Amino acid sequence: MLYSTATPEAKRATLRERLAAGELVRLPGAANPLSARLIERHGFEGVYVSGAVLSADLGLPDIGLTTLTEVAGRSGQIARMTDLPTLVDADTGFGEAMNVARTVQEMENAGIAGLHLEDQVNPKRCGHLDGKQVVDEEAALRRIRSAVQARRDPNLLIVARTDIRAVDGLDATIERATRLVEAGADAIFPEAMRSLEEFAAVRAAIDVPILANVTEFGQSELFTEAQLRDVGVNMIIWPVSLLRIAMHAMDGALGVLSQEGGFERLVPQMQHRRELYDLLDYEAYNAFDSGVFNFSVPG
Repeated sequence: MLYSTATPEAKRATLRERLAAGELVRLPGAANPLSARLIERHGFEGVYVSGAVLSADLGLPDIGLTTLTEVAGRSGQIARMTDLPTLVDADTGFGEAMNVARTVQEMENAGIAGLHLEDQVNPKRCGHLDGKQVVDEEAALRRIRSAVQARRDPNLLIVARTDIRAVDGLDATIERATRLVEAGADAIFPEAMRSLEEFAAVRAAIDVPILANVTEFGQSELFTEAQLRDVGVNMIIWPVSLLRIAMHAMDGALGVLSQEGGFERLVPQMQHRRELYDLLDYEAYNAFDSGVFNFSVPG
């Protein structure tokens, strides 16, 4: 109803247990809080909060303009809607070591199960664009050490993302991933891998879970779950897909409205009011106030 029935601590423990058991954890990106509940209903293992989606939702490019307050607030709104663990894109941690520490604790307070921190120079850019810059090794390691030291729940998953593949190649990715694990990272997110063989090479070099980013119009192919599972990937995110689908549909619908003066032709493509109310769990609110759900939905 108002909140998930699972506590944040239980969600974190669940994510850890699934990874320890060797499950493939699939985390579609939630475009908003309500879509997180839809993700759960379709049987996925987790929900992802994308920095690119959050910034786009605010009408901003994905170059580090969002604030910790905005990201933690939106992440908390999404996490409360589902019993699934929520993984959040925390960009570069919103500053240096002390800022990273505060970021971790604010995200814990928001109820998330894990977050990833990247090694880009601020202002950062989307991981699948050219011209990225990464910080030196010591700065990257300091971010992860700060995150690990700051967390209060040991089950909070600290994922280290490295964007060095696009700058210095695969060997540098493997070297940095190895050092990030030594610094305490619970999992590694090697961004913009060019092939399955590259994922396999990272898998062979480290013994913590690996996260793969499957994003349209990027540097990587749209690998399938089966392909990524076969090379040892443990978590998959589809960060922007639902937003892209929704925005394309809205664009088309507005074209119909502009040309035809109404949405009647699109009614069969719409979510029915009944489906929306069911997703919102309208009926459950009746336990608190019998005047809330005392109607029937026509049609």
